[in-house]
Amino acid sequence: MPINTIIVDDEKPAREELAYLLKGFPEINVIGQGKNGVEAVNLIKEHSPDLVFLDVQMPGLDGFGVLKKLVERKMKVPHVVFATAFDHYAVQAFDVNAVDYVLKPFDKARISKAIQRARREIEAQTSPVERLENLVSQLGAAKQTSTPPVKIIVKTQQKLLLVDAEDLIFASIERGMISVTAKDIEGTSNYRRLEELNAALDSDFFWRPHRSFLVNIHYIKEVVPWFKSTFMLKMNDKKQTEIPVSRSQIKRMRELFKL
Repeated sequence: MPINTIIVDDEKPAREELAYLLKGFPEINVIGQGKNGVEAVNLIKEHSPDLVFLDVQMPGLDGFGVLKKLVERKMKVPHVVFATAFDHYAVQAFDVNAVDYVLKPFDKARISKAIQRARREIEAQTSPVERLENLVSQLGAAKQTSTPPVKIIVKTQQKLLLVDAEDLIFASIERGMISVTAKDIEGTSNYRRLEELNAALDSDFFWRPHRSFLVNIHYIKEVVPWFKSTFMLKMNDKKQTEIPVSRSQIKRMRELFKL
């Protein structure tokens, strides 16, 4: 029996990579792909899939927010495999609640294990609702009681400086190197991926308007209309750096600034 599956990730390359890997499993029938949490809820409502590969960290409605929406609306909750690049406390919570996950970058052997586990639970008609609700509650409590990292290491002139996260203005990645601009210094980060840096920061204040940039919304000085209905963000740093907003993030930008 085919396992009707949906993929949800805000980054197109990640969706494409996962879809390619899933082609190697004949029992998996990918029936839809979404790029954000809102699309995830709509796709699940429309198709009632057996299985969803769901990205944890998405702008706006994240993976856990998707679960909350499904439960609130009393919709049928599919089996979920979370995709994550970070969050040791989250991974621990997945294990405790027997909710499956795959780490980025994706590994075919790990995906195979997740599919086998999902198939067993689908065949046994085991409902994932209670485990998923417990997971969301546990993660919510962890966020309230734990102290997230508030210092970021920035390498500049052979020194490793600790910078308050709230002083970070923006970060960018080019050729695998993350550059950081903070209130008083510029340098490079010890993180290798923007996803990992983003995960260490408060999601209420940091946003990825473009796959190559991460910005502190408190340091956005101006939203500049650009050609063909696109936008640039003028940052409040010494250079007044302009950062592009990708088309997929325009809706999120309008939500942030009530445009």
